[in-house]
Amino acid sequence: MNYPVISVSYLHGQTLKAKEVSPDKLKRNKMEENPNQDPSATTAADATSTTTTNLNDLSQDILLHILSFLPTLESITTSLISKKWKSLWSLVPSLNFSYVHFPIYKSFFTTRQFFSEFVDRTLILRPHLPLQKFRLEFIYEDRYGCHVDSWVRYAIRNRVSELDLDFFIDESFHIVESEGRRDYDFPFSAPRNGKVRVLKLCRCDLTLPADMESMNLWSMKEIFFDQIYMTDDMVLNLLKACPNIELKRLGLSSFYTAERELYLELDCPNLVWLGIDCVETGEFCIKNLSSLIEFCTSIAHKTEHYGHWFKVVKQLHRIAHIKHLVVQNWWHKLAAKDGIPKDFLLHNLKHLELQTGYTQYDLLGMAALLELCPNLETMILDPLYKIDDDESLSEELLNKPIHFSIPSLKEVKLKVIPGENQNQIVQFVALLKKQGVVLDKIVLVPLYSGISVSRRRPLRAEVSMVGCLCSAVALSPIGSPSLNIFAYRFS
Repeated sequence: MNYPVISVSYLHGQTLKAKEVSPDKLKRNKMEENPNQDPSATTAADATSTTTTNLNDLSQDILLHILSFLPTLESITTSLISKKWKSLWSLVPSLNFSYVHFPIYKSFFTTRQFFSEFVDRTLILRPHLPLQKFRLEFIYEDRYGCHVDSWVRYAIRNRVSELDLDFFIDESFHIVESEGRRDYDFPFSAPRNGKVRVLKLCRCDLTLPADMESMNLWSMKEIFFDQIYMTDDMVLNLLKACPNIELKRLGLSSFYTAERELYLELDCPNLVWLGIDCVETGEFCIKNLSSLIEFCTSIAHKTEHYGHWFKVVKQLHRIAHIKHLVVQNWWHKLAAKDGIPKDFLLHNLKHLELQTGYTQYDLLGMAALLELCPNLETMILDPLYKIDDDESLSEELLNKPIHFSIPSLKEVKLKVIPGENQNQIVQFVALLKKQGVVLDKIVLVPLYSGISVSRRRPLRAEVSMVGCLCSAVALSPIGSPSLNIFAYRFS
């Protein structure tokens, strides 16, 4: 039996529309497109093309695989296509309840209530089949605690492999929040009898059972925690309960202690990514990070915080094999105080993201850092918010010519806030031209309040800046080193 070809059109937030297109109509359309073609010669081709373009001829496994990439709401909407698709959504081995993709109602609270009812109803109608992935994206409130608990239990009962609970979508979704708001308390005893391999939690509280060490969660392979408070004892108990976890990514954020003598040592040979954001400890030491590829640090650029930054950065000689570095520009102060070990180089570093300004103080620091990166290929320069003014420089340093050691550099990307530091940035681009190398391109990315700008008309300040930069490139003396490509991009 030949099923009709289904033409489907769907726009987010609108009702799915499906219409049947008869084979005869398809044939007439082709005849109109090719009036000189022999009708009899198209018969075999039509049969073949009809077979290849018929959605209903695809195997169920392929269709389920396609639907697994959709949010569950959109997957359910495909039941309108035909009878074959009516219950297909219920067999999809993944559930993705996305609050972002849910229709918006009159009030924020009504939308959240309807979303909760939608999840409840979906789980009631879905047969109890094994789940590969269960993802929930929701704005939590205490009155939904029982609902979320039941959703988690459903996923674990159906032997879910990846459990992903995200209760922080974006700042814009959390404007209306009560002062006494509490985070969802994830019951870590729940996976005891499950098969969870990957656990992702964002903005949750954790309740670890008293017998956590004896839980033996052998199936747990990966854990991703974001915006979650944990004590040292909780971390140790968690790792003991999950003996098969290999720590690959570690982010330490807002880590403060009143005990300045606290000693923080990192011994994680399988770690590939390390992020340190606003960390304050007495001592910091890297013992073994032999697999590390990317290292990121971000500490408020204030004079009193330089010591914390120094404790972190001085450990770079223990991870000199990294390929990607994200760091702030305090490098002139570090170099001036002999904080860099002799003969230390980041030989493998290919990608550098530097938070910096463009004053003489900043340029001296940038030059000191680039001396350590002989094989650097890409450099991204982010704006640096300075809480305190730069330290004063001697007359000699104020007039010292700036030289960048960039023998392998191919691309420089400048993220700039339109209208700010425009003259300094123009001078910096001109300075790059004097370094005796030919760059593939410079990319200027305009920012607005620190956020990348996309899909809008450029501001007058942006256009003005581009004109100045292009002039800085075009007006170079004949025969001097110049940029191979100058690119300006909104992204």
